[in-house]
Amino acid sequence: METGHKLQMRFWGVRGSTPAPGKDTLVYGGNTPCVEIRTASNQVLIFDGGSGIRALGQHLATEFAGRELSLNLFLTHFHWDHIQGIPYFQPLFSPSTRLNVHSWTSDQQTRRVLEAQMNIPNFPLNLADAGARTSFAQLKSERVKIGDVSVESFPLNHPQGAYGYRIEADGKSIVYATDLEHGDGHLDQILRDHAAGADVLIYDAQYNDEEYASHRGWGHSTWREATSVARDADVGKLFLFHFDPAHTDARVAESERLAAAEFDEACAAREGLVVLL
Repeated sequence: METGHKLQMRFWGVRGSTPAPGKDTLVYGGNTPCVEIRTASNQVLIFDGGSGIRALGQHLATEFAGRELSLNLFLTHFHWDHIQGIPYFQPLFSPSTRLNVHSWTSDQQTRRVLEAQMNIPNFPLNLADAGARTSFAQLKSERVKIGDVSVESFPLNHPQGAYGYRIEADGKSIVYATDLEHGDGHLDQILRDHAAGADVLIYDAQYNDEEYASHRGWGHSTWREATSVARDADVGKLFLFHFDPAHTDARVAESERLAAAEFDEACAAREGLVVLL
């Protein structure tokens, strides 16, 4: 982590539903969700294990070669685009890695879900034999303290359920709220309460208004709703996130332009982007 900052964030995957590699997604990226956050003491927190976590794993393996590596992975939910990269996460196969997995469901169920996608014939090596010292913990809309950072989870409106996270350290805050659909008044207010005053809000913006009209109930939101939440919660910076796999760079850029017209500090997340707070 660069010195002189309280939190450092890097996007490793920003796409939703399925990876979308190709010439039309080179600018913003085609990998599914994965966000890395580091504290001033170089603690590593990872949010979601989509296909973007593979490149993060390679980066960490090089950076921490020959050293102990303690990681905390927070999962929003178990839809495949948010866990599909975990079997390809290089630190998972190192005895020097301690991987703590946090989710909204029981530790037994989280283990079963992650084991299932690595069982034969899906994968040649099962989770128990991967090598890392892996543990599981359940979160229940509570604030947990991990070293010098606190993480609070909150429920989101999504099929089968999902959770967002507010991450705080040394007076800086990031809210990660992907895979949610607006329209549930109670959950909409919970989101705004948890996003209030955040330095950064990462928000699901899979659709525009026209697309959303034919995708109600799918569990995703729009760039316009993202700007509404950002204004209501008085956040410092808004990052549009979880782009539809069919959206080209030009289409994402258009959403970014329209969102910035509604909220000055709005932009589209892109793979490799580093944000310092």
